[in-house]
Amino acid sequence: MDRNSVIGFVLLGALLVGYIFWNQHSTQTARLEKARQDSIANLNKPKEEQARQVDTAALATLPDSLRPKAEFGLGDAAPETAAVLENELVKITFSNKGGIPKEVLLKALQTSEKEGKNQLKEFKTSEGQPLYLQKGSFNRMGLKFKGADGDVNTADLRFTPGTVEKTADGSQRIAYRLEKNDAPNQYLEYVYTLKPDSYLVDFTINAVGMQRVLPNGNIPFQWNSQADRQEHDIKMERMNNQIHWRLADKDHDYFTLQNRAEEKLGALQWISFKQQFFNITLLAKKDNFASAEIHSKVPESGNIVGQEMTTLALPYKGETNFSFPMEIYYGPNHYKTLKSMDVELEKIIPLGTGIFAFVKYVNKWIIIPVFNFLGGLTSNYGLIILLLTIFIRIIIAPFTYQSYVSSAKMKVLKPELDVLREKYKDDQQAFGMEQMKLFRSAGVNPLGGCLPALLQLPILVAMYSFFPSSIELRQESFLWANDLSTYDSIYNFGFTVPLYGDHISLFTILMTITSLFLAFYNRGMTDQSNPVMKYMPYVFPVMLLGIFNSMAAALTYYYFLSNVISILLQWVIQTFIINHDKIHAQIQANKAKPQSKSKWAEKLEEMQKRQQEMQKQPRKK
Repeated sequence: MDRNSVIGFVLLGALLVGYIFWNQHSTQTARLEKARQDSIANLNKPKEEQARQVDTAALATLPDSLRPKAEFGLGDAAPETAAVLENELVKITFSNKGGIPKEVLLKALQTSEKEGKNQLKEFKTSEGQPLYLQKGSFNRMGLKFKGADGDVNTADLRFTPGTVEKTADGSQRIAYRLEKNDAPNQYLEYVYTLKPDSYLVDFTINAVGMQRVLPNGNIPFQWNSQADRQEHDIKMERMNNQIHWRLADKDHDYFTLQNRAEEKLGALQWISFKQQFFNITLLAKKDNFASAEIHSKVPESGNIVGQEMTTLALPYKGETNFSFPMEIYYGPNHYKTLKSMDVELEKIIPLGTGIFAFVKYVNKWIIIPVFNFLGGLTSNYGLIILLLTIFIRIIIAPFTYQSYVSSAKMKVLKPELDVLREKYKDDQQAFGMEQMKLFRSAGVNPLGGCLPALLQLPILVAMYSFFPSSIELRQESFLWANDLSTYDSIYNFGFTVPLYGDHISLFTILMTITSLFLAFYNRGMTDQSNPVMKYMPYVFPVMLLGIFNSMAAALTYYYFLSNVISILLQWVIQTFIINHDKIHAQIQANKAKPQSKSKWAEKLEEMQKRQQEMQKQPRKK
């Protein structure tokens, strides 16, 4: 490996390390500790009037002590009842208290379809328990307005439940009604519809005759949600616990709960509470949300990842009959599923951010399609990653070959470069000029080994983004790794080693060993007189050891495979393909040809001459 190749790889590595630190260790700002725990109302989707039948018989059977006495609803003494909408993918349990989803159980991911049947992958927590995306009293939704007795929050009121109905297309529907007790023809109604094989719930808020109660302009809608621990590494979960949104002008943005605690937004189309592999998203279907005020916090708890408290404004102009349709997505961060919704919700998956945002196109157009294709051939994700690695190496093979050819040329010129270096050891300017003359006469591009290395950078960063974000790898085992989406610990210390961690990741160790072997294999092609060029190929893999120790096993497994293939390819190319004698003869033939200087070379030489003349001029005292 010649000097320029080493420079290229060092620069590549420096950029990669800088990206990793930027991505993982963003400066934390003061987080908002004063969280607004108020809740506000839910939304539904308007359907035919016969689909909104409320079970009024349930109200008639209540004893007098339980009859409604408040302005709205059944009263606090009314029993809390539950209803369930369920399909193969999700189970949603509703409560008449607030008329909202009380629990959301994610059941499975639809991976493919064969012979007309869905192929499902069951969801579990890292401890093997059922995976609840929403559970607990913190999770609330409700409308907020002024009543006769003061502030009203519908999340605290008892709704009259309807019955679960099934439609012709297999959907399930339920309606909840909150009547004004002195005027039964004035009410709020929430209608929920769950379609088969879908994580989406159609949700519509209907308000009939409520114009004297609801605030004209915008109706506040409070949404509180809590992300509970689901994965093995809560630190990684919190790094990926974010609020995303898409504004009315289609701009997408987000913030991480660890780094920021509040945000005020204008009109927006959707807002998403994203976890590492799952999300809850509210999407406006007809009119956009008028505005949003977001507050969040990260509690000091080992079981809570983060909490968000968002107030959305529903546009209202005082209509007698008002409807606001929306959808709620309770599901996985699965690229194909999110993209099929056609609202750019797939942007919540981090396929490339910051200065390397461009690599998302490498992931979207190359990596994900190939990964999905291979997933249709086999369910062994260790084999899929191996085949993906081979495919990527084939893509970058031309760059790899050019890099090896450049290394071979520099190896042939090394004796002559050593002579020049010894001759001009006290005059680096002169050495640089003579070196350029030698390169030009030999027909060698000094950047021939550097540029191919830099062109591989998008692939390296794309893999760094793709593997930790791929829900397909979640809880998939391979060899000793129980879960390819997190680190493959073979030993836990019970304490934390600074700059390393509290465990040993075997794939990371193998990645480091193969990187060191590759550096040792190429030691004869580096400038051994330069300490930086001599030792950096060995120091750099050790630096990465601590960084990658907590990375997804799929990522370190990929880098390990890539190193092994690089070693094999380099041995084959240099042993059986590259003819060093032929390269030497070609260089000598190039030297014999009359040389014509390029404009760039002429300018470079001119600059070097000026520098030499300036150095020779005596300094003024």
